[in-house]
Amino acid sequence: MSISKKNGEGYYDPTAYDALTSVMKSEKAMKKVDYKPLVYVCSPYSGDVDQNVKNARQFCRFALERNCIPLAPHLLFPQFMDDANPAEREMAMFMNYVLLGKCDELWVFGSQVTRGMEQEIAVATKRNQKIRWFGRKAKGGQQNA
Repeated sequence: MSISKKNGEGYYDPTAYDALTSVMKSEKAMKKVDYKPLVYVCSPYSGDVDQNVKNARQFCRFALERNCIPLAPHLLFPQFMDDANPAEREMAMFMNYVLLGKCDELWVFGSQVTRGMEQEIAVATKRNQKIRWFGRKAKGGQQNA
């Protein structure tokens, strides 16, 4: 974002320009030190739900240990929504996409990609969000872990 030396009415305003430039510089410096990216944890939920929930918790810990803020909606939404109810599952997936849009990256975990994960990956791809793969090879053969 660039800051104009002119105010909203088009007049030269060096005082406001200097103040805003100073604020942006300090925010940028703080981000370098304290910045923790928000990462969307994409892993299986359906199937062996108990094991998949345990895995998702471990994946969140993995992200936390790498100075990231993990977000795993499939650990939250099943607490009050029914994944077996098609209408509620569709609503949960919509909410997943909204949250995914707030994230810096999508981290895909595990060797199995479920239908829901495929949809999340497709949304992130369409939005040109960074996608990192853990535990399986990504398209093109690269693997992060």
